[in-house]
Amino acid sequence: MKAWRGIATRYDKSPDTAWRRLRDWTETGVWPRLHATLLSELRHADVLDLDDCAVDGSHIRALKGGTMSAPRRSTVPAPAPSII
Repeated sequence: MKAWRGIATRYDKSPDTAWRRLRDWTETGVWPRLHATLLSELRHADVLDLDDCAVDGSHIRALKGGTMSAPRRSTVPAPAPSII
C-alpha cells in the first residue's frame, strides 16, 4: 500500500488529497525543515545521542542506476554444498 493511501484511510481523507499534500510538502521542502527542527529541539533538550545511531541511504534513488566501481561481494561466508 502506498504511504498516502494508508494516511488517507487513517484520517478519512481521499488518497488523491493525501498524495497532493505529500507532493506539495516535498516540493516546498517541508521534510528537511521538519527534520532540522526536530534535531535542533532534541539537541536543545539534551536528549539527542548520536553514539548509537545508524545511517541508511537505501531510500535515496540512484539516478540512472548509479555507478558500479566493483563487483558486488557475497555476504555468504562459503558456498552451500549441493544436495543433489
